[in-house]
Amino acid sequence: MKRYLGLSAVLAACLMLAGCGVYSASSGRVDESIRNVAVQYLDNRTNEPNIGVDLTDAIILALQTDNTLRVVDEGAADSIVSGRVLRYHMQEMAARGEDLTVNQYQVQIVVVLDFTVRATGETIFKEKRFNGAGTYVLDDPTGLTSEQSAKEEAGGDIVKDILALVVEDW
Repeated sequence: MKRYLGLSAVLAACLMLAGCGVYSASSGRVDESIRNVAVQYLDNRTNEPNIGVDLTDAIILALQTDNTLRVVDEGAADSIVSGRVLRYHMQEMAARGEDLTVNQYQVQIVVVLDFTVRATGETIFKEKRFNGAGTYVLDDPTGLTSEQSAKEEAGGDIVKDILALVVEDW
């Protein structure tokens, strides 16, 4: 539970501090037929535990913070965001020393989403791919980076892009 709260809080902070332009992109003229949105938990098709739940919670928190759309349960929803986490991958990024020991990694996450109007079945977007990446130094002497911080950075990229697409004017 502690890890869940940490990821959501960090992702929310990233969105607020990044000033990602979402607030200026949204005019408040969102079509009333999609204003109430349900976000289904993402299907996790990776071996990374809880990544679908963590990203879903971060998406919900970002939508609630933005407040352009109102997050509701599926029974009261005008529109539905659904999808799946397709990839969670760690890639070697840098090596050091004479023996070229890898000391820097990149976490890569790929999510695919659909945004559907419930009453008509019309899709606002379908199979839209979102990518995020975050890096960390193995055994970082400063203690500032870790696999968890890289995962949060990658998730923050994804959530920022989703929020920009979902709430900007169509």
